[in-house]
Amino acid sequence: MADSPSVSPDVSVSGLRKSYGEVRAVDGVDIEIARGEFFTMLGPSGSGKTTTLRLIAGFERPDGGTIQLQGKDVSQLPPYERDVNTVFQDYALFPHMTVRENVEYGLRVKGTSRDQRRSRAEEALRMVQLDQHGDRKPSQLSGGQRQRVALARAIVNRPQALLLDEPLGALDLKLRQELQIELKRIQQELGMTFIYVTHDQDEALTMSNRIAVFNTGKIEQVGTPAEVYEHPTTEFVAGFVGTSNVIERDGRRVTIRPEKIKLLAADATEGEPAQVRAAVYLGAITRYLCVLDAGGELAVVQQNLETSSSDVHEMEGRRVRLAWSRVAEFAIKEGT
Repeated sequence: MADSPSVSPDVSVSGLRKSYGEVRAVDGVDIEIARGEFFTMLGPSGSGKTTTLRLIAGFERPDGGTIQLQGKDVSQLPPYERDVNTVFQDYALFPHMTVRENVEYGLRVKGTSRDQRRSRAEEALRMVQLDQHGDRKPSQLSGGQRQRVALARAIVNRPQALLLDEPLGALDLKLRQELQIELKRIQQELGMTFIYVTHDQDEALTMSNRIAVFNTGKIEQVGTPAEVYEHPTTEFVAGFVGTSNVIERDGRRVTIRPEKIKLLAADATEGEPAQVRAAVYLGAITRYLCVLDAGGELAVVQQNLETSSSDVHEMEGRRVRLAWSRVAEFAIKEGT
């Protein structure tokens, strides 16, 4: 299940299957990715996203289905015959080479002239803001800088598509957030197709044009970040992409995001009566867990515009009313 991009696909995957013994790692995946799209495959460990990426790269052979790059079937071709490059979490740099030599390596293997190698390597290093570090060794760089070198080495060949396998996973939160913005900038500047694998929902929402949410070898939903977050089509997507409440309403199951719910005083004239079971202060926001008198529990998130941590803890056990607009409800179906 996949929404088709509005232009002809740069990368097309149809009916892709891969099993390891009795485990169906990829179970009938269909994806179409447009030229210049930042496409993210999001899901928990074991959901099939990394195996799908490895199948596109050629590191694994599919049991069934096809993989096409600009209309050419590459399903049975080895990695070196596919016009894609892969960036890994562990950088995979040559420690004995300088930064510039690492970036030039793929061009040297292809027989590119020395002058052209140098020119293109310098261009790639400028793009990742490391043009002053070409003579250093990888051991002299920080983790974020080494990941930038790995990215420069991958884009210097100007592949049709760049595959990124959780490349920021080993970095601390602040650096990861900075590089998310940088990756998106570089992708837009290049106009290159990026296919990105992550289990981090915030990362996917930050960078992607579209997201495919994986679960147990299948795709549950494909859509823009706003579509996937605001309008999850299955209970799995609602629970995995951010936090969501799932309730029964008029004979159907609906999801409501915690930030869409208003937490009101107990004597308010609107909303449903409830009691605050727990209040968790998180700096900029507070998360309240509220037990409805009618049954069930809802999570509510509020910004701490004037609320202190002591105010938050005083809320525990307090009677309140919870109100939300019907527009905030979105019907879902059970996940696969």
